Amino acid sequence: MTLAIFDLDNTLLAGDSDHAWGEFLVEEGIVDAEVYRQANDRFYREYLDGELDIHRYLSFALEPLARHEPEQLLLWRKHFVDVKIRPMMLAKATALLDQHRSQGHTLLIITATNLFVTEPVAELLGIDHLIATEPEMVNGRYTGSVAGTPSFQEGKVTRLGEWLRHQDMTLDGAWFYSDSHNDLPLLKKVSHPVAVDPDPMLAEVASQEGWDIISLRD
Repeated sequence: MTLAIFDLDNTLLAGDSDHAWGEFLVEEGIVDAEVYRQANDRFYREYLDGELDIHRYLSFALEPLARHEPEQLLLWRKHFVDVKIRPMMLAKATALLDQHRSQGHTLLIITATNLFVTEPVAELLGIDHLIATEPEMVNGRYTGSVAGTPSFQEGKVTRLGEWLRHQDMTLDGAWFYSDSHNDLPLLKKVSHPVAVDPDPMLAEVASQEGWDIISLRD
């Protein structure tokens, strides 16, 4: 079975769901607005520049999950999907997913954004398979820590390898779509790497390597 693998933020979505969740927390008054927004924006710039310390960022990003009851978090998340995620949906992304479905490919999202934020987004896109950074839960509550390897940079290769072994699948003939130079380790592993509305560094590498470069923006 051929895999069609997709990054999520700024690839299938016209925006970053992780950063948008931080903005949502600020706008809803769930976190200290000034302090949280400054940190959220700083970490996002570091991500774009390829300088993000993923563990330091996750300590920041997962802390709000640990401070609130899961039931309340789920209510906020539902509202978040409606006000932040649905406006990011791209018709061309939906068409691309349908194109791979029509060829019988197995669709998979792999993202550094945590599972709490991305699980409903994958459902919205109709994609059953999702690899995301896993927030740790103990006794039914989030701890604010990470379970296992974050699916970021080389971590995506690690997590995908674990998933492939569990699914008894390989990367033979696989596609991977991404916007970010942070995904170069995985892009270099697949048969069909595709740069989607790429950042400058990825655009340069894709051009040098002869990879396809596409846009899903309307």
